[in-house]
Amino acid sequence: MKKKREPMLNGTIRRMVRDTRPIRKWLILSSILSVGIIVCSIATPDLLGRLIDRLYAWLQTDRSSSLLSELTPGLLLLFLIYSANAGITYGNHYLLNHVVSRFYTAGLRIRMSDKLQRLPVSYMDRTKAGEIIEKMQEDVSTMGNSIHGIIEILITGFLQILAIAIFMFLRSWLLALAVLAVMPLSLWLSSRLASLSEKSWHDSYEYFGKMYAAVEESYTNFPATKAFNLESHIQQHHDKINAEHQNVARKANFLQSIVQPIIAFTNALAYILIALLGGWLIVYRHVPVGTVVTVILFAKQLSAPLERIASGFGELQMVKASAKRVYDVLDTEEEVRPTRTLQGKAEGNIRFEHVDFSYSEDKPLISDLCIDVKKGQNVAIVGPTGAGKTTIVNLLMRFYDLKGGRILIDGQDAATLSRDSTRDIFGMVLQDTWLFSGTVAENVAYGKPDATREEIIDACDRAYCDHFIRTLPQGYDTVIGEDTTTISAGQKQLLTIARALLANKQLLILDEATSNVDTRTEILIQKAMDQLMKDRTCFVIAHRLSTIVDSDLILVLNHGQIVEQGTHRELLEQKGFYYEIYTSQYAI
Repeated sequence: MKKKREPMLNGTIRRMVRDTRPIRKWLILSSILSVGIIVCSIATPDLLGRLIDRLYAWLQTDRSSSLLSELTPGLLLLFLIYSANAGITYGNHYLLNHVVSRFYTAGLRIRMSDKLQRLPVSYMDRTKAGEIIEKMQEDVSTMGNSIHGIIEILITGFLQILAIAIFMFLRSWLLALAVLAVMPLSLWLSSRLASLSEKSWHDSYEYFGKMYAAVEESYTNFPATKAFNLESHIQQHHDKINAEHQNVARKANFLQSIVQPIIAFTNALAYILIALLGGWLIVYRHVPVGTVVTVILFAKQLSAPLERIASGFGELQMVKASAKRVYDVLDTEEEVRPTRTLQGKAEGNIRFEHVDFSYSEDKPLISDLCIDVKKGQNVAIVGPTGAGKTTIVNLLMRFYDLKGGRILIDGQDAATLSRDSTRDIFGMVLQDTWLFSGTVAENVAYGKPDATREEIIDACDRAYCDHFIRTLPQGYDTVIGEDTTTISAGQKQLLTIARALLANKQLLILDEATSNVDTRTEILIQKAMDQLMKDRTCFVIAHRLSTIVDSDLILVLNHGQIVEQGTHRELLEQKGFYYEIYTSQYAI
């Protein structure tokens, strides 16, 4: 299992590197700056060693010249090198932070957002909003931050080690061998521990996504939580997920954090070894003190890139876990997107021919459904919960693809038409109202952005919501939203009805459109709907049968099948399934 998994992980990192193409020139500049940092870091130990040699030589002479004049040029040069190193390091970090955040991280989020627009509704149905937010926020941030680490590991770290090794061999090959002897052991231990942390990081992010989803749900359903006194239950649910996340995160952090102490320990052994060996060489082999000091300083410098590379191995496992979750979204199969548009003006003839559909393979819902709706007909769809009423709307709007059969719009197969052109001919009023943050006028004009204020007011007047809008603090310019408490649920529904009236589409879908409206307002809305439905093909889904008694055709669904159809009077005379539903609602 592990052997099959490793190439995929390596491919993930390669893909991340390929995705840096938009910022590649900036990364090259960062690499050049990194080389400058390496040059500065290499130059300082060598210069210090030479200063010590000069100090030692001055102590061995008659000291005719002053010590300050001997050391001042070297000290000034050392100061300039340290200053340059600090400036280049700051500039490199600023460059990476600015460029990566602006182009790489933001670009990934834009790609994910665009991808989500092209994914089928079924993906959003099976994926919690909190998990999507977590991937776009936390996982993408982790990937962006990792670019710094990859640059340091692949360029700064390895180049610095190579340069230090060369300079140590030039000063003393024996001391260099002593320093480098423990390096393979350090790298092997760090890579081994890092690979062990991979699964823990993956599990950690999975639980992190679940925690995001739990928090999002708790705040979204805040009124219901309060109404049913479920605060303690929600808290327990959150604590359970948090505890599971804490366990796997603790293990992942332990495996990652233990790498650096192990590297530091092995480097300390090397440091002790060269100190003892250097002392022996000074005494018995007459090696210059400056040479030994230079190698010791190089050895101390060598620990920094080694620790950075070791910690980088651990971070890479964390990055791989995040990147895999992001790429899972980007690689999700998109819905088929035909480009052909509806030929001619929409008339409103709809025909279902032997339609089969199910949300899951093991639970069939609609089987061999046949419906023939003519232009201008008012068709009501009724039936018990789960009968498939709203599913018919989802299929009409192309939210889901059919498993079999076809739907014809004015004789044209809907599956061959672009979803935009299909949805453009439908107006909708759903049971669940949806308002965005904006003014009342902007919400009503959502389906027709270029509508004039007069058209908006006229639509609201026909939907019987003009009166209550004018009672709001700023009237049509009052800012509202989905979570606003200044208007009632029924008033929100009236606004969505006004939105459909203004859009003025040839086909209309009303899914429990009057479910949140009181009886008096329902009568007024019904009158407005009668005008709206004139010469239009309308699909009305309703549990309250009083709203569909005047429909041209009533389809009675049960278990995805049409069990009865006809007018209200015809169905009552049959005394079948519809009759039972109707009498159960209005029986005294």
